[in-house]
Amino acid sequence: MSAALQMTGITKTFPGIRALSDVDLAVAGGEVHAIVGENGAGKSTLMKILAGVYQPDGGEIRLAGEPVRINGPIDAGRRGIAMVYQELNLVPDLTVAENISLGDVPSRFGIVDRKALRARAERVLDELDARVRPDDLVGSLSVSQQQMVEIAKSYARSPKIIVLDEPTSSLSENEAQSLFRVVARMKEAGIAVIYISHRLREVTELADQVTVLRDGRLIETRPAAGISAADMIRLMVGRDLTEVFPKREVPIGDTVLEVRGLSRAGEFDDVDLTVRAGEIVGLAGIVGAGRTEVARAVFGLDRADSGTIEVNGVPVSGHTPRAGRDAGIAYVPEDRKRDGIIPQLTVKDNVTLASLGSVSTAGWINSAVERRVAAEKATELTVSPPVIDRRVDTYSGGNQQKVVFAKWLATKPKVLILDEPTRGVDVGAKADIHKIIGELAAQGTAILMISSELPEVLAVSDRIYVLHEGRISAELPRGASEHDVMHAATGEVAA
Repeated sequence: MSAALQMTGITKTFPGIRALSDVDLAVAGGEVHAIVGENGAGKSTLMKILAGVYQPDGGEIRLAGEPVRINGPIDAGRRGIAMVYQELNLVPDLTVAENISLGDVPSRFGIVDRKALRARAERVLDELDARVRPDDLVGSLSVSQQQMVEIAKSYARSPKIIVLDEPTSSLSENEAQSLFRVVARMKEAGIAVIYISHRLREVTELADQVTVLRDGRLIETRPAAGISAADMIRLMVGRDLTEVFPKREVPIGDTVLEVRGLSRAGEFDDVDLTVRAGEIVGLAGIVGAGRTEVARAVFGLDRADSGTIEVNGVPVSGHTPRAGRDAGIAYVPEDRKRDGIIPQLTVKDNVTLASLGSVSTAGWINSAVERRVAAEKATELTVSPPVIDRRVDTYSGGNQQKVVFAKWLATKPKVLILDEPTRGVDVGAKADIHKIIGELAAQGTAILMISSELPEVLAVSDRIYVLHEGRISAELPRGASEHDVMHAATGEVAA
């Protein structure tokens, strides 16, 4: 296999932060090369240098043996480099076909060739086995479907090097397996695949080589054959991490959240569930089963057609987020960038966003109180660094997620709904978040948690409700297996 990419001695410094220090990376054509490390380890910075988003302060990049300077993303694309970012970069008001051809629209005599545009999308979507149609509006798709469109957009350009940054973070098991088949075809075609994932089982399954980064430095590059998840964790964090999903045993109290007969046409039907004080209840099911839709309706983001919601025996009046919040319900959403934070605002502004009434006097924000609350929550949730006047979009994904937690914990909720709480965060931040969840349960908070990672659901849940096609198909006790959950999720177990 020829060397498609060589990055040597790459260094990058931002104001006050040395993001990369003398990092080397070599990827051969037809190779899957995984890059792993905690959030803030330098993975994204290294890839943004390859994609032309950043210019390195030092070091050299060679493509097929030739030294190059990559002058921006357009130049990277022309050189055969494609980047699939974890955060989606699509136009919601355009169709799937139009998004796939963005920046490379087929035309005849200066007019868009709609037939060619649609044919390209059909071909790529068919190869990816993606369950979306060329004429669907991207804004109408689920997060997992949009992720597949993002991958299709890069794959359509027949790249020589493709970077997949957390490509399965919002995909179902079936969709992930479809992606793995595509990665295998990329290998056969001689494409150099750089694969970034916090799902270490995927790394051991897919990768030929593994590079570990820590604190902006290269720790080790080695063949993936024989490396275990425990080995990678030890290299990534510099210590043994024995429990990624620690389960804290706490006494279970009375029912706090009770949902009866909740229905919304086309999404879910006749959903009954309860969550007690100190209890962590998992909500499992394949993507599209209605998990997020149920969570949004319970919080009040979407209006249910029928059913009742009670907190401590008191009905929640009205189907609005304000009504949910005032009843003591908090919701950490699946997409933190779109629904959880305002990236351009500071940590302080984000933390107090849902509880402005508690930091205000006579309608005016008391800045001293606001700063105290924000500082307390940032410290309590180990936001690093705990600088409350720093913009949230300058933090890693794991720290951004902690800010979302802080925002809702500032409301002092009785019920906390967590939708994919560790999506796209590294193994260290994942352990931090689960420690926070355990502490909240110990304080008597009722927790309803959605996760596509079955090991996560099984490890921390006291009970699990499984959804299949919008209905509860099973209620499973602690100690249930992945087999039990998947049987119920695919409709093989009756309610």
